Order: sequence, then C-alpha cells, then structure tokens
Amino acid sequence: MTALDVVHPRRPDDDVRSTLTAGGALFVKLKSLGVDHVFANSGTDFPPIIEGMIEARNRGIDLPQAVTVPHEHVAVGMAHGHYAVSGRAQAVMLHTNVGLANGASGAINAACDQIPMVLMSGRTPVKEGGRFGARTVPIGWGQEMFDQAALVREACKWDYELRFADQVPEALDRGWAIANSTPKGPVYLSLPREVLCEPCPAVGLDTPGSMASARTAPDPGAVSAAAELLSNASFPLMIAQRGAGGDAGFAALAEFAEDWGLAVSHYWANQLAIPMSSSVHVGWQPDELMRRADLVLVVNSLAPWWPDRASPNPSAKVIQMGPDPLFARNSPMRGFRSDVTLTGDTETVLMALFGEVAGRRRNEAAIASRRTEIARISERERTAVRKRAQRGCTSPMSKEWVSHCLGRALHGRRASVFHELGCPLPPLELDDRLGYFQEPHSGGLGWCLPAAMGAQLADPDRLIFATMGDGSYMFANPTACHQVCEALGLPIVTLILNNEEWGAVRHSVEGLYRDGLASRTNDVPLTSLRPSPDFAKTAEASRAYTQTVTDGNDLPAALNRAIGIATAERRQCLLNIAVARTGPR
Repeated sequence: MTALDVVHPRRPDDDVRSTLTAGGALFVKLKSLGVDHVFANSGTDFPPIIEGMIEARNRGIDLPQAVTVPHEHVAVGMAHGHYAVSGRAQAVMLHTNVGLANGASGAINAACDQIPMVLMSGRTPVKEGGRFGARTVPIGWGQEMFDQAALVREACKWDYELRFADQVPEALDRGWAIANSTPKGPVYLSLPREVLCEPCPAVGLDTPGSMASARTAPDPGAVSAAAELLSNASFPLMIAQRGAGGDAGFAALAEFAEDWGLAVSHYWANQLAIPMSSSVHVGWQPDELMRRADLVLVVNSLAPWWPDRASPNPSAKVIQMGPDPLFARNSPMRGFRSDVTLTGDTETVLMALFGEVAGRRRNEAAIASRRTEIARISERERTAVRKRAQRGCTSPMSKEWVSHCLGRALHGRRASVFHELGCPLPPLELDDRLGYFQEPHSGGLGWCLPAAMGAQLADPDRLIFATMGDGSYMFANPTACHQVCEALGLPIVTLILNNEEWGAVRHSVEGLYRDGLASRTNDVPLTSLRPSPDFAKTAEASRAYTQTVTDGNDLPAALNRAIGIATAERRQCLLNIAVARTGPR
C-alpha cells in the first residue's frame, strides 16, 4: 500500500491504468494540444510532476520533450524564440513563486511581442500536514504568497489556480485557446502540490483541445474606408514593426507595395515585413517621409513614430491595423492617432485590405512616378548605410561594420539573426521573413540568446545567430545558456559586440540632454562595464569554439570560421568582438 492509497483508497475493481498522477497528466494533455517542448526549472513542487512523467513514460504514452533549463528567464526566452520561428506555442514550467519571479521579465517580453505560451509554476502546498503532498521543508512556509499570480497577471491574458486533478484537461484547453486567440499572448496556471499528487482520469487526456481559439477579422466598412484612403493617397508611407504575418502575408505585402509605390519603413522593427532588398524599402528612420506623407499606414507597431522628432502632417490620415491595433492590453497610455482602425491577425487584415484596393481605379502615371522616386530613395539609403558600415572597419570596429560583415556572410543562407543591442538592422540587408528578430520593446534584457536557442530547437537546420551587447550577454545568464546549448546540441553562433559599457544608457542620456555634460565626457556615471570579463572563457566552460576579434579586417574570416564549425560540427560558437565606445562630442 502506498501513501497515495491512504489518501485516495482504491476499490478492488478499480483499474489503476484509468488514472494518472495529475503532474503527469499535465504533460499528456499538453502533447495533445500540440506542445513539442516544456521548458522547465524544477523545485520541491515537482515530485508529482516527475513521478507522473515516469509513470506515463512507462505506459508508453507520448509526452512533450521536457527541457531542463538552469534559469527561469532562459526557459521563458526559449519558448518565446521557438514560437517566433515555428509559429507553435510552447509551455514553460517553473518553481513556485521564486521561479515565477525569475521568469516574470520573460512573461513581460512575451506579452509585448504577442507571443502565446502556457506558463505554469507550482504553488507551495496549502496544507501544513495530514494530506499527501503537504508541506515538509521550511520553504513550504517561506514560499507562501497572498496572490502568487499577481507576479505575472498584468502580462498574461488569463490566469487560474488548478483546484482539482480532474480539471487538468479543461483548464489547459481553456488556457490554450485564450493564449492563441487574437491578440495572442501568454497565459498562467498555478499548480498546488497536493492537487498534482491526486489521480487524474486518463480518459480524454490525449484528445485535441475542446475549445477553438478566437480569431478576429476587420470590420468590412473600415476596410473599405482604409482602401479608399490608400488608393487615393499621393504619397503613402507604411510603418511595420512586427512583420506581415506568415509567408503569404510577407510575399503579398512586398508585391503590393512595389506595385503601388508604397514606401515601407522598418522603423524600430523587431521583425521584417518585406525583403530589405525591395525597391520600396526606405530604411529605419523615415523622418522626412513621415512629415511628407499624406497617409501613414501603421502595421502592428507599438510606437510608429517619435513624437518629439517626426510626427505625421496634421492633415495626413492615419490607418492603424493589427491584432490589437490600439495596444489596449499592454499600454495604459498610447496617444498615436488612428483615423481608421482595423483589427485582426496582421496577415488577415493585409489580405482583406489588398483585396479591397485591387478593385479600385488607379492613376498609373502618378503611381509610376512615385514608384521611381521611392526606388531612388531606397537605393540612396542603402548606399549610405554601406558607406557608413565600411568606414567602421577599424580597431576596435563599429557595430555597423559587424552587421555589414554578418549580412554578407549570411547571403544565400537559411539563417536568422536574433538581435539585442548587437548588430543593427540596416547593414544586415536581409530578405528572409524569419531572417531577423529584435528584442521586444518591453526591454527585458537577456532575451536574445535564450530566444535564439528556442529558435534553433524549433528548426535544427537553420543557422541561428545571437548578437548582443556585452551588458545584454551578462543579463542572459550565459552559463546556463551555454550549458543548455551543449546538452541539447544547439550550434548557436553568439556574437558579443563588446564596448565595455551600457551604450544604450549613454545614448539615452545624450539623446535627452543633447548639449549636456554627458556628451562632453568620457566618464559617464552608471554606464561603465570595465574591466570586461573574458567572455570566451564562459562559453569555453561548455566546450564552445571561441575567438576574440579586435581588428575589423579579421572579422569576415572569423565569421566564416564560426559558421563552418556550427554547420559542420554542430557545435556552439562565440565571438567576443571589440567595438568602439561612444566618445565625447
């Protein structure tokens, strides 16, 4: 007789195979929902989960791969990056309130980027004794909270605490449907240990979800109004920050923009909406075009312009579109104007708009003239970016030079660049829809390397780069990252653009106080990261190939060497690259 039999006595005619420990039932249900990986950081709340997983495995039940991750922020970042490439939501399981607290920054990032995931953490046992799974060691009391879900509630679309073992299917079905509904985002489920210790009926755990996710579509009248504005605009400008949806949306947007002479800017973008080689791609900061445009089409963009620097002409019309075009879920105050608002998945909205515009009359001569002008602007910007990058081939080199060299090394390859204060987008000149991902605008640092790892796990044959500043690398919990890369055989190529400072903080000070003291001194308080650690040794501890590069002329060969090792040996690589610091003006 087991302890479980004492609390839940079985009748002689019970079939023990008709139930599973609730901890194991969670994994069975997640698999039926389409989860491939559960990124987990375990603790004292995990015994029924681990026992249940072994029980399910011994019965031959198919489960998601459980990935052991030595830090919670890394676990959430891996789920984020996996979805970015695969388009399939994954799950994260953390340890009570302290593990959830370590993962909260990742949940904020996921919410900002509209990334669905099932985020779970154990809850310290409710009972102090007299029940199987009750508190044992002192942390059972130390990890108690009045409201554990409050740690992530603002970042999650839905949260719930599991009350009974037989709720596992319905709770996960509901959470999964909500996470994948428009706008997508993380959901949270709290798991008390006593509940996880109870038996859960096994019947139905392996069936698909009982609840379809909700997908919104734009109002036809608003689509018609937007099409009227777009087809009649003399100089329209599109701002796209989060891509164009899937492959179909990406291709359709490029074709439409080139056909209609629609200028497209990746202003502060974290995904590509069209190929950067497109003749209508007008760069990163379209200030002059923003002031000139008589129509600004905002595609899933949190902050489509910088109000103090360049705003639309007061007479211009603004169309905002996306899954949450007014960003009501995550932005209490966001005052960007919207004359027409279109709600729905980005690709769905774009296709509806393009279909409505297609049937309208067009001024071919005006469009041809505009198309020629935009192509000239596009090529001029591209040439200027290349020249600035090439001037940075020095010792130490510029970030633009690193980005330029990386873009050339990746040309023609199936690759993705994850960026966090590392290689800037313009010199990369990437064309693949999945070619570029920048850190979320929420700014939870340490995102880049874990996200790249999740992407590599989702697509093992894709060449994945993680490019970041030295400060961002330290935030990523790099020892944990490199350990997981070695354990899973993830051949990530990590580029640390090392300027020995918080460059973003310095730039922020100089941007706000344009003629201030910080712009005239080398010693800016609270920004120095000197002396710089030997980051190569951190990666070498997990048997990575490493190289420190200080001269810009040596970088192309170093990149090619790292690519060769990553692809041929399936081995992680790290290049510690010395880049120039920002000097006083």
